[in-house]
Amino acid sequence: MGCGNMFFTILITFSVTLITYNIIISGNAPLKQDFPGGPSRRPSITIDPIIKMPLEKQKSSRRLFHTAVTASDSVYNTWQCRVMYYWFKKFKEDSDSDMGGFTRILHSGKADQLMDEIPTFVAQPLPSGMDQGYIVLNRPWAFVQWLQQADIKEDYILMSEPDHIIVKPIPNLARNGMGAAFPFFYIEPKKYENVLRKYYSEENGPVTNIDPIGNSPVIVGKESLKKIAPTWMNVSLAMKKDPETDKAFGWVLEMYAYAVASALHGVHNILYKDFMIQPPWDKELGEKYIIHYTYGCDYNMKGELTYGKIGEWRFDKRSYDSVAPPKNLTLPPPGVPESVVTLVKMVNEATANIPNWPS
Repeated sequence: MGCGNMFFTILITFSVTLITYNIIISGNAPLKQDFPGGPSRRPSITIDPIIKMPLEKQKSSRRLFHTAVTASDSVYNTWQCRVMYYWFKKFKEDSDSDMGGFTRILHSGKADQLMDEIPTFVAQPLPSGMDQGYIVLNRPWAFVQWLQQADIKEDYILMSEPDHIIVKPIPNLARNGMGAAFPFFYIEPKKYENVLRKYYSEENGPVTNIDPIGNSPVIVGKESLKKIAPTWMNVSLAMKKDPETDKAFGWVLEMYAYAVASALHGVHNILYKDFMIQPPWDKELGEKYIIHYTYGCDYNMKGELTYGKIGEWRFDKRSYDSVAPPKNLTLPPPGVPESVVTLVKMVNEATANIPNWPS
């Protein structure tokens, strides 16, 4: 028994060392063009690839997905994860849900105070200085470690983020070997074809094979993600190292890297506009599944948006980068869109019910 444990420990240590070595090599050498997957063609689909939700959910068997959220141990990420996990638990057991397990992938390299509250996998951060101040580069490396080391029961993964609030039970939207993803208007492969050809050569096919997505929200097969993740990591590092690419993509660089990696492995995505909304620009909740509160919401007391100018009423997650939001936030004034009102009400409910929420 002791020998078996020692062998397992040595094996894990060797694996992590090898991965770290590969990261360091990839961060200091030109990106090779012989990615796995080779040339690929899009599967034939007879519908507009950007569609609304399926009218009916398959009832024959549940295809559970595991929700994974990467995070640091900052106050900013911590309170968002607590709110996110509260709402995950509220909808997980619903009959319309295909939501399975949940993992916060903590890429700080050490345990924190939420280990007993939220199921957590502790991943190692990139070697010092490799993220070049762009902390998001730790995300693909954290996924590589989690996928290799964790015992994930479900066959699908939903990649989500701390600033996502689930507003209704989520079914498994992936179909026929394709992932399910939200299309971002600012991910424009055709516009940046010259840059993307450094990572997605012409022999791989047209640049339109690259979907206008990031890595979140995405539901994808677990085995597919195991192939995509190392490539996503290497492409992210190569893009950050290249000044032209870094300048072109800025803060969405890692999103482009995932889209490229997915295309290189021939994993295409059904694009669901109804996957999530982003207040204040999206005003109605409709049939959406997730609220993504990435933008600040600023309004005057007449309920008019004052974006770009701090409003008389505001909710902006960045206001709480060093301290969690207080309980019972003031609701928006009359006239503010449903999406913003719902967001604040859901944050308030979570903070009122999560144990030991800071005063």
